[in-house]
Amino acid sequence: MAPIRVTIFFMEVTVKIPDELAARAKSRGLRVEDYVQEILREQLGAQRLSAPQARTPEEIRAWLDSLAQFSDKIPPLPENITRDWIYQDHN
Repeated sequence: MAPIRVTIFFMEVTVKIPDELAARAKSRGLRVEDYVQEILREQLGAQRLSAPQARTPEEIRAWLDSLAQFSDKIPPLPENITRDWIYQDHN
């Protein structure tokens, strides 16, 4: 039988609850703590769904090429970067 790995953590957060948040929790018949947990669970689920997919080497190359398409218009850096050079466009 393979070992089972479980990670449990507890977190206590103290915040001043806006009246609107408390009202929303009450309208759903929930305690504020439970409502906040529900919101966090939904947000984390949404983040997992919208997580970026792995890109193929061709997609990465196309992205890099799009970044470099106007690189010939970037002026070369001076040999020594000075404060005056950095702020040359400022008065």
